Amino acid sequence: MIDKLEMFMALAAERHFGRAAEVCGVTQPTLSSAIKQLEDQLGVQLVWRGSRFQGLTPEGLRVLDWARRIVGDARSLREEMRAVRAGLSGVLRLGVIPTALPMIARLTDRFTAAHPNVHLRIFSRTSAEILQEIEDLELDAGVTYLDNEPLGRVARVPLYSEGYRLLVSGRMDLAARDSIAWNELGEVPLCLLTPEMQNRRIVNHFLAEAGVAVSAPVESNSMIALLAHVATGRWASVVPEAMADLFASADFRAIPIRAPEVHSVVGLIAPWREPHTPLLEALLADAAKIATVGAGA
Repeated sequence: MIDKLEMFMALAAERHFGRAAEVCGVTQPTLSSAIKQLEDQLGVQLVWRGSRFQGLTPEGLRVLDWARRIVGDARSLREEMRAVRAGLSGVLRLGVIPTALPMIARLTDRFTAAHPNVHLRIFSRTSAEILQEIEDLELDAGVTYLDNEPLGRVARVPLYSEGYRLLVSGRMDLAARDSIAWNELGEVPLCLLTPEMQNRRIVNHFLAEAGVAVSAPVESNSMIALLAHVATGRWASVVPEAMADLFASADFRAIPIRAPEVHSVVGLIAPWREPHTPLLEALLADAAKIATVGAGA
């Protein structure tokens, strides 16, 4: 039944029989047959059918919740037994918000040094995608903001407090400034992350508190695209301190944004499930060791 539940979860995530079959590595008839067998076993209809996938029935939505728990527990059991036999090994899938990517090596370098048989896969994801993919068991853990928007029921370990800088070209007049206030940014030509990114919503909040109407003629979901625009000398961008430090050079100047100086907490999140897999337990423990903010932050 576990295999059928995994196929059902893939169908719920992809909302398309063909794509779900590809994800599961089976043919579409095999997946369709597995879903029908699952319906027969449970005695309920799980999927609204027509010429194409039309969604899950109310019973299907309930079964999806159970499927996530059962499949998650089954994977945890397999991971624990593998660890008993051969120590920590396998693949750990980690989703990271783009603004935390410059900091992620602080965690992963320590972890991979201690556990050389573990293979890490790091994916750049929005905060919403991280939560959804953890719920769908497509990610094992994530690094995201902890204190700005609801996370739901997840285990969490604060890692660091994120400050903000105005990143400008060394050719801009602003490059000579030692600091700048949030309420001055209304006069600065800004390029910012797109509105679906939580960092953008955080920046919008701080600007609004300073009485600044947000205006960003250039938006992107890529930090690299924003940096390319800053490099032209026409634009500036509000970026996390770690990102600014990574690129600060003769070509870029990172100006502290003060009055007020504000921070957001970034941390590691994982499914709320006990026990965690040995891999997740080890990652959470390592995260606690490198944290520069307290658990109460």
